[in-house]
Amino acid sequence: MKSQKDTPGTQDAEATAVAILGWLADEPELLSRFLSLTGVAPVDVRGAMNDPGFRAGLVDFLMSHEPTLLAFSAATGIKPEAVVAAHAVLSGPHDGGDF
Repeated sequence: MKSQKDTPGTQDAEATAVAILGWLADEPELLSRFLSLTGVAPVDVRGAMNDPGFRAGLVDFLMSHEPTLLAFSAATGIKPEAVVAAHAVLSGPHDGGDF
C-alpha cells in the first residue's frame, strides 16, 4: 500500500512548494516577509522543508495574496490552479466547519 507521500497529488504539491521556495529565493523582500511570518531563520530553511507545515505555509503564503500568486505563476509557468491544488493537498482535510 502506498503512503500518502507517494501519491502523485502529494508529489506534485511538494514539487510546487519547492518551486515556490525557489522563486522566493529570487524575491528577497517576499522571502524576508515569509520567513518573518513563519519565524524560521534563513539558515534553517533547508531543514524546514522537511516539515509538512512549512511546505503548506509556503503555498498558503501565495494563496493569501493574489498579486503574489500571479507574479509567481508568470515567473514560473506554474498555473494558479496548480497552486490551489497543492494548497488543498498540503493543508490537509478540513472539518467542513465555518472558517
